[in-house]
Amino acid sequence: MSVFANLVEHLADLLQPLFGASAAAAAIVLFTALVRLLVHPLSRAAARGQKARTALQPKIAELRKKHGKNPEKLQKAVLELHAEEKVSPLAGCLPGLLQVPAFFLLYHLFSSDTIGGRANELLGHELFAAPLGERWTDALSGGGALSGAGLVYAGLFVVVGCVAVFGYRLSKRMMAADPAVQVSGGEQVPGVGAVTRVMPFMSFFTLVTVAVVPLAAALYVVTSTTWSVVERAVLYR
Repeated sequence: MSVFANLVEHLADLLQPLFGASAAAAAIVLFTALVRLLVHPLSRAAARGQKARTALQPKIAELRKKHGKNPEKLQKAVLELHAEEKVSPLAGCLPGLLQVPAFFLLYHLFSSDTIGGRANELLGHELFAAPLGERWTDALSGGGALSGAGLVYAGLFVVVGCVAVFGYRLSKRMMAADPAVQVSGGEQVPGVGAVTRVMPFMSFFTLVTVAVVPLAAALYVVTSTTWSVVERAVLYR
């Protein structure tokens, strides 16, 4: 935690001339972008995987004709086909899972009063009038929805709402075009069904996260979600 705190502080010092009192917030956005760049190769691999699944559509259609009356045998045959072609229906989940540790680092960093036995100086940083270590409920109780901190959160909610709507429409189009999701007669590839139902709504879950975590962690989530939606729009076009 001390090493991570020093990293954020150094980034904030570098950005101080450009962003002033909001330098730490800018450092978090920059850190998020760096994390996303690190996992970008995996995102590209996931996009290639979906295109490969689309290319399997003729073979899947043949399996439907052959095993259409036996859903269990059909599911097994489709899974074997994916294994032979080295295509994973769940490959797209990996980039998101690898970002979880970075989110929890930020969450704990801005939820702790002390780091390495000394006071956590990062808690004194703000995004405009909103302290990075406080939550939306703190902003409401401290000055209300129209206070400086309340307006910062209102801005974040507007951004997340717009991104969520765009992400929902994008995910619906992606799922409708992915032949690996539906096998036959409403039967789905094991493990894919739950992901299919939840994925279009993932961006909306960000609204809840932003409301309950420290502002620093909320910035990470908003930046990462926005990056993810834009990235998918580019890679899956």
